[in-house]
Amino acid sequence: MNLIIQGVQIATPDLKHLAKLAGASAIQAITPSAFRLCNAHEHAEIAPFCEEVKLDHAFVPLARRLADMRLAVMDMDSTLITIECIDEIADMQGLKPQVAAITAAAMRGEIDYPQSLRERVALLKGLKAGALKRVYDERVRLSPGAEIMIARFRHLGIKTLLVSGGFTFFTERLRERLQLDYTRSNVLEIADDLLTGRVVGEVVDAAVKKQALLERRDQLGITRGQIIGMGDGANDLQFMAETAVGIAYHAKPLVRAQAAHALTYVGLDGVLNLFN
Repeated sequence: MNLIIQGVQIATPDLKHLAKLAGASAIQAITPSAFRLCNAHEHAEIAPFCEEVKLDHAFVPLARRLADMRLAVMDMDSTLITIECIDEIADMQGLKPQVAAITAAAMRGEIDYPQSLRERVALLKGLKAGALKRVYDERVRLSPGAEIMIARFRHLGIKTLLVSGGFTFFTERLRERLQLDYTRSNVLEIADDLLTGRVVGEVVDAAVKKQALLERRDQLGITRGQIIGMGDGANDLQFMAETAVGIAYHAKPLVRAQAAHALTYVGLDGVLNLFN
């Protein structure tokens, strides 16, 4: 295994200490903020030390190559982008605290996601549809490193699937902007240029996200071993479990505990460094 260390700032003494703990044979720079400790071994002190000095760490098999991957599946809110869109839409109604509290509980896995979404969307009833464009134009920001990561996927022919409990208004604009291959998300009902407070059709929850991944996997004729998954909330765990490399990105504790890897301090381009 190689041990990948990433962080905003990596002090040389900390890197050398980790190399010693892991019994690494060499230290290789990947980028100024990422290093590979070669032929490393697990040690009980590595995780707590990295947490103390705010570094991301991941043990990576020597044979894992990004060029072998064929599909990257990612969540949207708080993963590909920095915000929760529904919270920002609710802010246009002066209801952000109430909606954000429900969102946070759902992402922690404390309440049923479909029911929580319906409750939140109901609070948006009567809002002018133009508020969606305002949120996209004024508040949607890509997570750091997102464009670098996706450009690399595209260069290698890795297909991209955006699965979201958010809304098509945003996923479709991101699909066009980033040249993503596929999207799956919820449709907000609009009548007379106003939100009705309802979602059209099936709610995209954890099970639907997983199904969207499996459909694309079968369509592409690939295996679980060729899929990367990224998410931050409890409703991402099912689809991440169907991937070879599941990454909890700036995620809730429940997700970090169950994912193969966690990136807490670096951007999405850190995903690229988890491959040899």
